[in-house]
Amino acid sequence: MDIPGCDAAAASVLAEVFGFHPKAVRDCVERNRVPKVHTYPDHVLVVLHSPEQGKRGHVHYIELDQFVGPNYVVTVHGPLNPAVDPQVALRETRAVLRRIEAGRLKPSTPFELSYAIVSALARTQEAYVETLTSDVWRLEQQVTGGDIDDPQEFIKEMFQARHGLLAVRTMGAHSAAIYGRISTLARLSADRQRLIIDLGDQFERVRTIADGEREYLQGVIEFYQTTLTLNAMLVGQAQNEEVRNLTRASYSQNEEIKKISAWAGIFFAPTLIGTVYGMNFDNMPELHWTLGYPFALLLMVLSSVGLHALFKRLGWL
Repeated sequence: MDIPGCDAAAASVLAEVFGFHPKAVRDCVERNRVPKVHTYPDHVLVVLHSPEQGKRGHVHYIELDQFVGPNYVVTVHGPLNPAVDPQVALRETRAVLRRIEAGRLKPSTPFELSYAIVSALARTQEAYVETLTSDVWRLEQQVTGGDIDDPQEFIKEMFQARHGLLAVRTMGAHSAAIYGRISTLARLSADRQRLIIDLGDQFERVRTIADGEREYLQGVIEFYQTTLTLNAMLVGQAQNEEVRNLTRASYSQNEEIKKISAWAGIFFAPTLIGTVYGMNFDNMPELHWTLGYPFALLLMVLSSVGLHALFKRLGWL
């Protein structure tokens, strides 16, 4: 029996027709955030999860509950996030049903049927890792090729991929632990023990592959961060060199201005003296003073020589 969602009618069937424990029925009605296994005298309840990609890197945990008894398997799906297509929850059980209808699968016991369903769920987890791996390769090629238009969006994509790998890795590790627990809770025949061990190995493989891809992606992230740091250092060096060039240019310009100012002062002093002597006063004693003009000329020379010596001492010339 495959129950798409555990509403009130489905809960009544589980409790009254099959006689499942109230706690087990509640586990089907409510959402379980981690996998679990409960053993009862005549059946086992196993809760597992498979991944589904959501928006903005979110990973939906698609819950699958199984009751495996002596002559039945009851699967219950959900609860589901409203953003998830209800058909997504049925993919494993529907895939197994198609195999049975096509004659490719002929389970002889409920345990073998449960094994087929759980193997399909493990393949879903592995396929999700494969999808994320293609994203990781694309991101790695963009980093090594320098083909990054929007660094902020690129970093977000890398961390979303890492989050997805971490989520599916957690699912695989928890599922492997559940089947390791089952192998110790019940007395199983050699054939059933073999199937339990195989399921544990399948989930352990998912965990191992996801870990490897996550480490590889972390290397890509670190490579990109190192590249950004080196680029920032190179830009900083270029900026510092530009500042030094501007400083040198400014210093050189100041030196030229000093020289111009010094020569302007040297020539300005004689000009000032000559301007004073060139004024038209009513009374010009220098007109009647024989030494007036030679004195003025000497004063002009002395002022220029004195200013030249001063500016030379100051380093302006």
